[in-house]
Amino acid sequence: MTSELRHAGAPAHIAIIMDGNGRWAQGRGLSRSHGHTAGAEAAIRMVTACAHRGVRHLTLYTFSTENWSRPKEEVGHLFDLLARLLTRELPVFLANNVRLRILGEWSELPFASRQVLKLVLAKTAHNTGLTLNLALNYSGRGEILRACRRLIEAGLASDDVTEDRFAQELYTAGQPDPDLIIRTSGELRLSNYLLFQAAYSEFYFTDKHWPDFDEAELDAAIASYLARQRRFGRTGEQAEPAPLAQGD
Repeated sequence: MTSELRHAGAPAHIAIIMDGNGRWAQGRGLSRSHGHTAGAEAAIRMVTACAHRGVRHLTLYTFSTENWSRPKEEVGHLFDLLARLLTRELPVFLANNVRLRILGEWSELPFASRQVLKLVLAKTAHNTGLTLNLALNYSGRGEILRACRRLIEAGLASDDVTEDRFAQELYTAGQPDPDLIIRTSGELRLSNYLLFQAAYSEFYFTDKHWPDFDEAELDAAIASYLARQRRFGRTGEQAEPAPLAQGD
């Protein structure tokens, strides 16, 4: 299946809501911290898997603004885990031409995490392979409000505020909107994630908890995407054939 997907053409941009770490752990009698650790390892595996399938942009919902309301010990573990994992994976990112970008107000993160992020951002800035976006201290509504404020501060006239100009003020400026958004653990909502960018995204939901999301499930999500006809407001007759049909 992997080679077939490679030839058929993977989505340019996949975004994932990595849900279910805590439930995965609780189902095994483990702490939530164990679940987050397992989820972080699954995220690293997914970076490699997407790169091998020709995905150019991968966005992972890593920490939302709402997540600050979780217990302090859990939040602290999440940021310690982030710093350790990025430090460990930096040589892998460099070897595989992965570029890191951050979506969100990451200047508000703990000092140690910010230092590691600055290092990895600088070291990978000129890489030209997969762009890995980590949504950190991220809010979709907050991103839209931020873009509005920046346009006002720039003094733009109302007629000059176009969709393209607005998109230039988003965290994802210069990147394509997600073609495919995946959410794990059986939840069926966006949870304040990429609200502007998701206007024409395809969705794939799975009951699997994030730590159990593997390459086979990724291939199933991509195959589902490839079998769809993306009409963008047109009729089925006007739209191009589904990508999978083109490769038959």
